[in-house]
Amino acid sequence: MGEDELTFFDKSINEFGDKFRTRLIDNRSQVQGLRDAFKDSIRVLSEKLSLKLKEEERMAEMILEYKNQLCKQNKLIQEKKDNVLKMIAEVKGKKQESEVLTANIQDLKEEYARKKETISTANKANEERLKRLQKSADLYRDRLGLEIRKIPGDKLQFIFTSIDPKNPESPYMFSLSINETKEYEVFDCSPHLECLEEFQEKVRKTNNFSAFLANVRKAFIAKVHN
Repeated sequence: MGEDELTFFDKSINEFGDKFRTRLIDNRSQVQGLRDAFKDSIRVLSEKLSLKLKEEERMAEMILEYKNQLCKQNKLIQEKKDNVLKMIAEVKGKKQESEVLTANIQDLKEEYARKKETISTANKANEERLKRLQKSADLYRDRLGLEIRKIPGDKLQFIFTSIDPKNPESPYMFSLSINETKEYEVFDCSPHLECLEEFQEKVRKTNNFSAFLANVRKAFIAKVHN
């Protein structure tokens, strides 16, 4: 190789080296620029992601708070519903108790009315029987020397005279009433007659009151003579 060629070759080499270094420096600048741009992009992206995460965290907290509030509201609603159902059950129970009480009161009223009617009927019957006995007073007094008096407690007192020939005005008496079973009941006999119970049972069976009075009078007379 000649000197001129060698000089040209060196020059070419140097030019190539300069161009290569220039390009290398440019490439480094471009790489650094790209690197800086990439870092900026990463930083911006990181900031955006950070904001996004914070927003999602706030959203998640809001959703959780909403769920908690919803649970509380549902619990309150259920409690109110239970209270309403309890009140309804109590009202129904009281209504049923009221209906039962009303029915019981009605039954008592009807029973009282029946008993009142029964008592009224019995009283009317007793009054009629006592009236009939009272109407017979004159007849008994004239024929048997008997006086009939009405005494307290819807009772009749039968007073016989002309029993003792030695003392015609001396009274011999007994009291009589009609019990709840509409039967004759004799008590307060003076003087006492042992056979009075027998007479009472007989008049209950026969309902022959005239014969009863005649038997009592005969028993008083027999007692005087004995």
